[in-house]
Amino acid sequence: MDEETEHEMAPKKDEKSGPWKKGDHKDGPPKGNPLFDLNPGQFRFSLWYFVAAIVVLLIVNAFLSVPRDSVIDYSTFKDKIRQGEIKRVEIDDQFLVGISVTSKELSSQQAARDKGPVYRTARVDDPEFVRLMDEKGVEYFATVHRDSPILTFLLSWVLPFAFLAVIWRVMFRRMGNMGSSVMSFGRNKAQIIAEGETGVRFADVAGCEEPKRELVEVVDFLKNPGKYTAIGGKIPTGVLLVGPPGTGKTMLAKAVAGEAAVPFFRMSGSDFVEMFVGVGAARVRDLFKQAREKAPCIIFIDELDAIGRSRLNVIGGNDERETTLNQLLVEMDGFDSRTGVIILAATNRPEILDAALLRPGRFDRQIVIDRPDLAGREAILGIHIRNVKLDESVNLRLVARSTPGLSGADLANIVNESALHAVRAGREMVSQKDFSDAIEKVMAGLERRTKVINPKERKAVACHEAGHAVVAHFTLGSDPVEKISIIPRGIASLGYTLQLPTEERYLMTEEELYQKIDVLLGGRGAEKTVFGEISTGAANDLARAADVARKMITEYGMSTKFRNVYLPSTRSTTFLGNEAPATHREYSESTQQYIDEETARIINERYERVLELLEGKRGVLEAVSKRLLEIETLTGEEFRAIADAA
Repeated sequence: MDEETEHEMAPKKDEKSGPWKKGDHKDGPPKGNPLFDLNPGQFRFSLWYFVAAIVVLLIVNAFLSVPRDSVIDYSTFKDKIRQGEIKRVEIDDQFLVGISVTSKELSSQQAARDKGPVYRTARVDDPEFVRLMDEKGVEYFATVHRDSPILTFLLSWVLPFAFLAVIWRVMFRRMGNMGSSVMSFGRNKAQIIAEGETGVRFADVAGCEEPKRELVEVVDFLKNPGKYTAIGGKIPTGVLLVGPPGTGKTMLAKAVAGEAAVPFFRMSGSDFVEMFVGVGAARVRDLFKQAREKAPCIIFIDELDAIGRSRLNVIGGNDERETTLNQLLVEMDGFDSRTGVIILAATNRPEILDAALLRPGRFDRQIVIDRPDLAGREAILGIHIRNVKLDESVNLRLVARSTPGLSGADLANIVNESALHAVRAGREMVSQKDFSDAIEKVMAGLERRTKVINPKERKAVACHEAGHAVVAHFTLGSDPVEKISIIPRGIASLGYTLQLPTEERYLMTEEELYQKIDVLLGGRGAEKTVFGEISTGAANDLARAADVARKMITEYGMSTKFRNVYLPSTRSTTFLGNEAPATHREYSESTQQYIDEETARIINERYERVLELLEGKRGVLEAVSKRLLEIETLTGEEFRAIADAA
């Protein structure tokens, strides 16, 4: 996300005065070009109006200049004179116009109304033409086309000069506006929120009690700086908030400003960078200058990694970003913490930040804001349901237990989805089922009941999901099954088996990892046990199982040959769990061959164990599959009842 969703924030209240930006005017927008800066609804002048007017004039002129009569060939025109069809010819600068009546006949009223066909041809320099007309007794006369002198003057002199004058004026106006905008490039784009108007307090933040305690000291310094300076202590110049997206880093920064009741400068790292070199550095200088003038205050830089990326091993890097980073380092290094200005920054990629930015004296305090635990999720849900009408049966503890690993932003989304689900169902209060459906929608994807699956594939899906559930149920220490469904969800999922841990776990033993592989292989094993053949439905399960086995060998030191040995491989990201595939390994080709063979051995051994288990519990497997085909979804209690009865 460009801007992180803060899970601890209660629904926002209406603020009397919103954020204002530097350069805003108290008396309304700045007065500029009267032709362009008009009030809404008034006429706005544009250069395109002149262009459109000229095009219209050209079209009208071309239309009016088109001859009213069809033009014939000059030779045809002469033949009609010889045949007597043309008796009178008008000669002008460009055309010859012939009619079939003479001047005497034309004087009569009837001939004037119906003078016959009119022939027109282009004038040709032909000395024999006049002789031909004399021979045939054709009347001819010449006309001189005279334009209006006033119209000629207007079109030839007044209109061009007026047009050039308007263009000249518009260009100078635009250049003036451009000049003012160029001069404003160096001004920072920070949103300045006045004292106490962030609308957020520490009471609105939940799920991160330790980070809050760390930041209470920052608030206390801003309120009582003398207490620390009297003893000779120094408050950290910068505080870096580190954590996955959606955990509330931005909200914590707002809460600090709200509690301290000081001005809050908020700016994104990307706001410093422009296409012109030096603009970012100028904005950094302007930001710190304003902060000193409004001290005590807080500067908050969101997405710091946009300008704080490490300068090591960068070939052909962005000079503008590096210049901006250098200026930020200089400003922070020479910053006097006694001025009462605290610098907060947030990032979800701390491993790519420049080392000079993280040294003591700059961002010398790093606060990790991790995903909330069970108690934290329950507290976060309590904040988000403040304005939601809940049924008495809703158990937030159960909702929190059903959402392991989710961030505060995910929990806020679940609360909102549950409220929307209740409205769609025609209820006035949110029930426990609404929360369950919202959790499934967020974690597994949207239901696709309209997706048509043929009976054979439907049986395979039911057998596959039943296999996962049966293996999980009869594997000691595995997480209990909460729900089984064969309703398609998301992009490619044809069904799913939901397991929920009974407690928060941070470590796993070797045996528990093997059990995890067994559950993942349960779907493939069930297909083999019941149908005697396998399908492509286990592709994702196989990928996850192989990943667990490979990590056991390379990262956890749980292989036979390389027991307690870490086999490193370079990955693009290692801090927040978003790891990319390894791009470089620091071991030999023979070791890689052993890793591949050992991974295959582990998978095959666990697969044989799964087949043995499912063969012994085939009755349970078939009973669960049959029930799934009937009602499509089984709860954990229903599944356990079938498993125990069979």
